[in-house]
Amino acid sequence: MKIKVFAVLLAVCAGAALAGPMSVQIRNGKVRATPSQLSRVVASVDYGAKVQAGTPEKGWYPVTTADGKTGWLHESALSKKPIAMRSGTTDAAAGVSSDEVALAGKGFNEQVEKKLRSEGKLDYTWVDRMSAFNVGADEIAKFRAQGRLPGGAQ
Repeated sequence: MKIKVFAVLLAVCAGAALAGPMSVQIRNGKVRATPSQLSRVVASVDYGAKVQAGTPEKGWYPVTTADGKTGWLHESALSKKPIAMRSGTTDAAAGVSSDEVALAGKGFNEQVEKKLRSEGKLDYTWVDRMSAFNVGADEIAKFRAQGRLPGGAQ
């Protein structure tokens, strides 16, 4: 009898520890239809957004967004710690974007970038080019299909 009670308690505790509310810790998380980077994007969630996460499978959490969309997010995009963007500060009153909050949270902001650029220690040419580069979902699907990559038919 004690073994059965212990097993039930263990299962309940394990499930509770692996599921629950989590925060998005990247600038823009892509919620996927299946647990794969090649899967179709069903929703996007911004830095600091709260999602309900289920039990992870091979590094992917099944999630439900605040607006009820369901899909999968990679564990690297999520944090069990709440990310609170507080109002009432002069920065928040000035309308700081989620991109700026995400970068500042990692110790990088516009002032740091300006300083590094002015010192000439880093070459931002390729960073600037990559920031401007955008590939549409149709182009990605075409690339996958031509290369016979997984997800090419999606």
